[in-house]
Amino acid sequence: MKKLVFATNNAHKLDEIRAILGDKIEVLSLKDIQCDADIPETAATLEGNAILKAEYIFQHYGLDCFADDTGLEVEALNGAPGVYSARYAGGNGHDSEANMRKLLAELQGETNRKARFRTCICLIEGGEKHLFEGIVNGSIIEEKHGTSGFGYDPVFVPQGYEQTFAELGNEIKNCISHRARAVEELCKYLNR
Repeated sequence: MKKLVFATNNAHKLDEIRAILGDKIEVLSLKDIQCDADIPETAATLEGNAILKAEYIFQHYGLDCFADDTGLEVEALNGAPGVYSARYAGGNGHDSEANMRKLLAELQGETNRKARFRTCICLIEGGEKHLFEGIVNGSIIEEKHGTSGFGYDPVFVPQGYEQTFAELGNEIKNCISHRARAVEELCKYLNR
């Protein structure tokens, strides 16, 4: 079975990727390879951050790997929070509650609630880089609903649904999400 390192410290993302890939590919975590580095995410784009993280693992460990970066892009906010989605409210760490509060405050009174989640994946296999993307369109509701998922899931309703990602649950989310779509592109490439 093919083994790939997923360059993330986010346990939610790791679980989600493993659930999406099933038993097709063995996904190793950073912990599995004894990497406890805080890999920099200093690029100005989602693609750039995915590349930085994958290159770090390949350069330091010599292992085939992939990394992703995901952003919520809100039309009325000119694509913000985008690459800053995890740090939108400022401060240290990833404070999902503070990020959602800031987002909802900035959209108060706004009628255009269109948004999309976009995931970019960089795979480095045998030293070669490949990029994949997944997008799910939807909208931002006015208050949080649901308890599953993470990040902005309680305020994002995917197009064609009436419930947030947090209400739909992981099983449905893992079939229709931006990350699922990007991973599907990754799988098509790996299974070619």
